[in-house]
Amino acid sequence: MEPTFAIAAPRILLVMTDSALAQQIGQDLQQAGYDPVTAATFADCQLACQEWQPALVIVDDLAMEHRPDNVSGLDLCRKIRQEKITLPLLLIMESDRLEDRVNCLEAGADDYLLKPYRDQQFLDMVQLYLKPTAPSGEQLRFETLVLDLATRRAERNGRLIDLTMKEYELLKFLMEHPRQVLSRDKILENVWGYDFLGESNVIEVYVRYLRLKIEPDGEKRLIHTVRGVGYVLREA
Repeated sequence: MEPTFAIAAPRILLVMTDSALAQQIGQDLQQAGYDPVTAATFADCQLACQEWQPALVIVDDLAMEHRPDNVSGLDLCRKIRQEKITLPLLLIMESDRLEDRVNCLEAGADDYLLKPYRDQQFLDMVQLYLKPTAPSGEQLRFETLVLDLATRRAERNGRLIDLTMKEYELLKFLMEHPRQVLSRDKILENVWGYDFLGESNVIEVYVRYLRLKIEPDGEKRLIHTVRGVGYVLREA
């Protein structure tokens, strides 16, 4: 008889100080087949990412006065990204204003969930961000830019580029449609989903981040703005 090996459940790090919410989310994750672990401070989060190697990080955007280290949820997301942690990062927010959405994305979060907590909506989003990667070796190429669909990393002129989940999804969509002018609505629908339709600010935020990563120090521009329409990946 061939030996069988158990597949480890995806580990999910919950960074939150609301113990009741953390317990409820943890129970829902366990029942759905995940392995939740918790942290309360940024230092705990750093240690957890090193030791537990989670597949996903979820942060509760409580105000800083409610946190033991006086770091807000948005600032905690920024610190995570400054540490070059590129894991999918979700933020649980109180408000759904456009300003809050943009602040969430600018802080480095890939996506957000709104309170009050809804278990099925939450689990659907977790499943979306933990979907399997492409088979090893599958790549998209455009000029000197290469996107590895298995590692979700880009490379340009021999320089490796780490991407957050949403940066990866946006670049992937552009590279799947080279030289095609893609409208803001089309990008929003395919990368962010219907909830963001009509709110192009989020695209501008992420295009700016992608340009900083793939076009640093005056490298040839690949992502071009088509005024009044959207964006296109093309040669100069």
